[in-house]
Amino acid sequence: MLIALSLSFACAGKVIDYPEDHERLVRIDKAVEALREAYQRRDRAGFQDVMLPLEQLEQMQADAGQDFDTFQSIQLEFKTERIMIDGENIDVYVHWQGVWKKTSEDAGIRQRGHARLQWVGTQSILLRGVQGDLPFGMKTRQALSEVPPSGRKVPQ
Repeated sequence: MLIALSLSFACAGKVIDYPEDHERLVRIDKAVEALREAYQRRDRAGFQDVMLPLEQLEQMQADAGQDFDTFQSIQLEFKTERIMIDGENIDVYVHWQGVWKKTSEDAGIRQRGHARLQWVGTQSILLRGVQGDLPFGMKTRQALSEVPPSGRKVPQ
């Protein structure tokens, strides 16, 4: 009994070996979560706040804006698969899945995919690029999936 009690006290106070690295990982996690939450809440300003003002991100912001206008409800989950850090550059690989609904009665569109979110910074973490199958732009993706193959007429 005494041995078990002493072991439980020993495990209770875990010491972080690299507190600065740990704090940076916490900031990265918060940045990824802020991006997901802003998109899910359909918050344009919050969505843009986690990004650098770069031309390559403007299309993603426009696609997200179309989603905000089209869908009444967005439910999005991120699962971080891997984080790679090289100096100030950070790559976060995520698996995502979500449901986009135009109305509350709508069954919604269910999609999933993998993306690479490219961040930069040590104290302030900001999105600088994206690659892969992104969840942002579901309206465009839906429109493309509804286009009939060329040469076929859509029944009226």
